[in-house]
Amino acid sequence: MKKLSELYNINDDRLIKAIKINSKEILPGDIFVCTMGVTADRHDFIDEAILNGASAIVVSRDVGKKSVPVIKVDDTNLELRKLSAKFYDYPCDSLYMIGVTGTNGKTTVAEIIYQLLGENAAYLGTNGKKYKDNHVSIRNTCPDVDRLYMYFREFLDNGCNTVCMEASSEAFYRHRLDDIKYDMGIVTNITEDHLNIHKTIENYVDCKCQLVRQVKDDGYSILNSSDKYYDKFKKEAKGNVVSYGYKDSDTLKIVDYTLKRDKTIINFKYNDKTYEVISPLLGSFNVDNLAAAILCLLCKDISFEAIIKRVRQIKQIEGRMEILPFVSKYTVILDYAHTTDALNNILTFLDMVKETRIITVTGSAGGRERSKRPGMGKVVLEKSDYVIFTMDDPRFEDPNQIIDDLVSESNRTNYERIVDRKEAIYKALDMAKNKDIVLIAGKGRDDYMAVDDKYLPYCDYDVIKSYYEQ
Repeated sequence: MKKLSELYNINDDRLIKAIKINSKEILPGDIFVCTMGVTADRHDFIDEAILNGASAIVVSRDVGKKSVPVIKVDDTNLELRKLSAKFYDYPCDSLYMIGVTGTNGKTTVAEIIYQLLGENAAYLGTNGKKYKDNHVSIRNTCPDVDRLYMYFREFLDNGCNTVCMEASSEAFYRHRLDDIKYDMGIVTNITEDHLNIHKTIENYVDCKCQLVRQVKDDGYSILNSSDKYYDKFKKEAKGNVVSYGYKDSDTLKIVDYTLKRDKTIINFKYNDKTYEVISPLLGSFNVDNLAAAILCLLCKDISFEAIIKRVRQIKQIEGRMEILPFVSKYTVILDYAHTTDALNNILTFLDMVKETRIITVTGSAGGRERSKRPGMGKVVLEKSDYVIFTMDDPRFEDPNQIIDDLVSESNRTNYERIVDRKEAIYKALDMAKNKDIVLIAGKGRDDYMAVDDKYLPYCDYDVIKSYYEQ
C-alpha cells in the first residue's frame, strides 16, 4: 500500500491498496485508472468505480467534480504503466527478466526454462501464473498492466529472482510491455497468425521484433536461425545476439536427433564439443523448443553437464503434447495447436509413431482470421484417419460456418461435425480402439469457452476426465 501523496503531488494521505482498470473489480481503497480500451473508454465507468469504493480516479479528460480525488494526466494508458511500476516499487529492476515470443512454441519454451531454472524462477503466460508451489490460471497470455506489475511484485516478495514470461504480439501492440527491459529475449518462430489484429504479416513481425529491441545492452537476444524472419530479428536485436538451429554458424547447433514414442535423443554442438541430450519431450518441434531453452541456460553460465541432468527431469507441459496418464488402452493427447504449422508439426510426429489410427478433434476460433482455416482443415484431414470438427471459442460467429471454412479446400470425407465440443470429445473417445491415438487440439488447458461476449466455464481436460469417471 502507498499513500496517495506518495504517488502524486497531492495533499492527501489516504491509503491506496491496489491499481485497477476494471470498475467491476474495484474494492475500497483502490485507485481507478480510466484507460482507453479496444472497445471501451473507461471514463464511462467512473461512477461505478466510485460506488464500488475507489479512493481516487486517474483521468485524461474533464469529468467534473467527484466525491474522491481526480488526478488528470495527458495519457491514462501511458500513466498506467508508470503508476504501476511506481506503486509496486519497480519490481522489474530486481528481477532477471526473460521474454519469449513467437507464433508457436513460446509457452513450451517458457515452461521448459521455468522448470530447468528451478525453485527461484517464476512463469507467466498461457498456462497461468506459476512460482514455487503456486499455480493460478489467468485469462490473457500477457495480463493487463495493472495485473502484470502486481504479479512481478508477488514473485519478488515470494523469493523469486527470475521471471520467464510469454511476450505476445498483442501485448506489444497494446503497449503493455513497453517499459520492460529484458535480460533475455527469445524468438521461437514466425508463421501467419493474429492478422485480425495486426492486419499484415509485416506488422505482426514488427510487433514480435519489439521484444529483442527491448533487450538490455548486456543481455541476450536468442534467435532461431531456421526461421524465415531470422535476418529481420537479427537486424533489430539488441544485446549479445546468439542463435540456435542446424547451421555450423549457430551458437548452439542441433547436429541430429532420433524421435521415439517415449523420448527424443538429440546431439547438440556447443563450443566445438558435442553433447547427447535425452529429452522426455516428443516431436521434432520440441527439439527446436528445447534448443532455445538450453541456449538460455548456457547464456546464464549454467554448464551443459548440469543442463543434461535437468532435462531428464522435465515434466509434461500442460496442454502441450500432453499425454493423459489415466488412459491405458489407447493414447489421448491434449494440445493447444491452433495454427496450420502447429497442427502439421504434431500430426507429422504422430503419424510417424502411430500403430493404428489417429482420431483428431479440433475447430477454429471465431473472430480470428478466416483465411487460415482452409489450410488448417486440409492438414488435419490429410494427416488424421478420422476428424471430428467442433466449436473452439466461436465468439460471435456461427460454429457451423467456421467448420464450413475448415473443410472448404479438401475433398476428403473422413470427418463429421459435432458442434458441441463435449459431445465431440465423447464421440472420439467412444470410437477409440486399442493403440489408437486421440488428439484433442486447439484449447489445451484453457478453462473457458468464448461464446458471444461471454466466457463460459469449460475445459477439455475436465471433459476428458469426466468421460472416464462415468
